[in-house]
Amino acid sequence: MSNAISKFAAVLLAVVVMYIYPAAEASQRQDDLSRIVVYNAVTQFVDAVRNKGYISPVMYEQFLEEIQATGNEFDVQMEHLHKKYHPEYTDAADPGTFQNKFSTVYDGYYTSDIMDHIFPNTTVPKDDESRVYKLMVGDFFKVTVKNVNRTAGTVMFDFVTGALTGEAAVIAFPYGGMVLNEDY
Repeated sequence: MSNAISKFAAVLLAVVVMYIYPAAEASQRQDDLSRIVVYNAVTQFVDAVRNKGYISPVMYEQFLEEIQATGNEFDVQMEHLHKKYHPEYTDAADPGTFQNKFSTVYDGYYTSDIMDHIFPNTTVPKDDESRVYKLMVGDFFKVTVKNVNRTAGTVMFDFVTGALTGEAAVIAFPYGGMVLNEDY
């Protein structure tokens, strides 16, 4: 009886070592490659926007194609903070007197605002100038990308460990900075 149990354990261990562990490692490597591809695509897209000072529909679609080549689904969030200077005036006894100071204010424009501008509900061609979203020098632009699906590495990890890691994003990159140029 103990001989049969030891043979079963040996076969089970052999299956784990020969099939399951290599599959789990391969799926983890796939997740690592996906992280590298997404990181590279996000940094290239954001740096291009910061250096050119605009977002075109073609630039955005190329960015999406690059990250979707990983086979994962992503939530892409964009943020544009437009810098404005407001002069400061007196409020009390002598209204309207300039105080020789300016305050800096940032107006925020987010993904829905940007997408409405570069993909309007019209039949305007992609290369039309009206579909270019323009930024100014000194503005801030940021993109955050997170996966919304369970990656192969997450599924295999859950299978091997018997756990359920939930819906936490394993591929997530925020990247941004100040707009450096207006090349439009």
